[in-house]
Amino acid sequence: MHVYQSPLDLVRERSPERPVALVRPSTVAAAARWFRSNFSGDVLYAVKANPSPWMIRALIENGVTGFDVASLSEVALVAQQAPGAHMAFMHPVKSRAAIRAAYCDYGVRTFALDSHEELAKIITATDTAKDLNLIVRLAVDASGAAYSLSGKFGVSTLEAPFILLAARRATQDLMGVSFHVGSQCMRPSAYQAAMAQTSRALVRAGVFADVVDVGGGFPSVYPGMVPPDLSEYVAAIERGFNDMMVHDTTELWCEPGRAFAAESASILTRVEQRKGDALYLNDGAYGSLFDAAHAKWRFPVKHHRADGQARGAPKAFQFFGPTCDSIDHMPGPFWLPDDVAEGDYVEVGMLGAYGVAMATRFNGFGDIDTVQVGDAPMASLYGLAPRSIPTPRHETSAVIKLPRAKSKKRRRR
Repeated sequence: MHVYQSPLDLVRERSPERPVALVRPSTVAAAARWFRSNFSGDVLYAVKANPSPWMIRALIENGVTGFDVASLSEVALVAQQAPGAHMAFMHPVKSRAAIRAAYCDYGVRTFALDSHEELAKIITATDTAKDLNLIVRLAVDASGAAYSLSGKFGVSTLEAPFILLAARRATQDLMGVSFHVGSQCMRPSAYQAAMAQTSRALVRAGVFADVVDVGGGFPSVYPGMVPPDLSEYVAAIERGFNDMMVHDTTELWCEPGRAFAAESASILTRVEQRKGDALYLNDGAYGSLFDAAHAKWRFPVKHHRADGQARGAPKAFQFFGPTCDSIDHMPGPFWLPDDVAEGDYVEVGMLGAYGVAMATRFNGFGDIDTVQVGDAPMASLYGLAPRSIPTPRHETSAVIKLPRAKSKKRRRR
C-alpha cells in the first residue's frame, strides 16, 4: 500500500482517475486501545463495517482478537488475515452449508439464533455437537439510534423464554443472549434499558446466561451528530450488567463496528462536471456514498486542488454519482469553496464504516484504489481530531429545482 503524508500529496503526485480510499490505521489503533482499556469484557469487531484486510490486521496488531462475522466469506477472510482469532457467527439466519463449513473447516463454535428453526438447523449441521456456544438474539427497543435494527432479527422478549430454554438444553458449553440497540446509537441509556428487557426474559425462562452480548451501535461523529462521550456508554452498560440476573462468571461482550472503523478512512473523489450547485463525482450512491444518498447523511468534506487552493467563500453543494440512475444523488448540503470546478477533488470524511464495504459494480463503476495517509481524521472520539464538525451557521439545503411538467386541468362533471 502506498503511503502519503496527506491527500493533497496524492492529488499532486498522481491526479487519480478512480476514487481512492484514504486509510488511517493509526485511528484503528486508538480505538482498539480505548475499548481494551475501558470495556470490561470481550471486544469483537463487527467485520461488516469494513472488511478490508488492512483493517483486520490493524486490529490484531493492537490486541483485538475477536470478530463478529456474518457470512462464510467473512469467516474465511478473518481466518486468512488473523489465524486463530475468536470468531462468533452472529447472523441469526444462516445456511446449513455455511454453519457446517464454519464449524468443521474454520473451528467456529459460537452461533447466534433467534428461532427454534435456526437452533435445529445449527444442531443438525454440526452433527449434534455439544461444544457449541449458542447466543439467542432478542428484539429490544431501539429508540435513540439513527438506524433501527430490530425489525428484521430478534425474538420478542415474550417468546424468548422458550428459545432460551431450548438453547440451554442443546449445549454443554456457553448459552448467551445478545441484542442490538441500533446503528449510530445516540443515547447511552438505550443499552441499560435493553439489558433490563433481556434480564426479564432470562428470569421468565428460569435460566442463567453465560454470555451477555450488548452488540454494536457505538457511534461516531458526523455533521449534526455529536454523540455523548463513549465513557457514558460503557458506564450505562456496566450499570445494566450489574442489575441483571447473572452469575459471577457470566461474560460481557460487545461488537463495535462503526466506532472502530468510521474515523479510519475517507474517500477521495474527482469532480467530473459542475452544474450550478450540483457536482458530478466519480463515486456515489452505488459506491462508497450509500449513506449520503439513502440516509441523506451530510458527511464532512474537504476540497483539494493540485495547482493551488480554492479561494471562494463556502457554498452549499449537492452531489451526483457517476451512474445513469437518477437516485445516484447525495442531497447534502456539502459545504465547499464556491469556485470548485471540474478536475478538483473532494474528500468525503468519516467513511471508514460502511463506505467501501457498500460499493457495487453497477454501471461498470466501483473500482477503487487504496492508499495510506498520515493526516488526522476530520473528527475523532479518541482525541485525534476535534469531537465535532463545524457547519456554517446559516445552513440551507442545496437542491436543484427541476421544471415541472404542466398538467392539464380536469373538467368538472
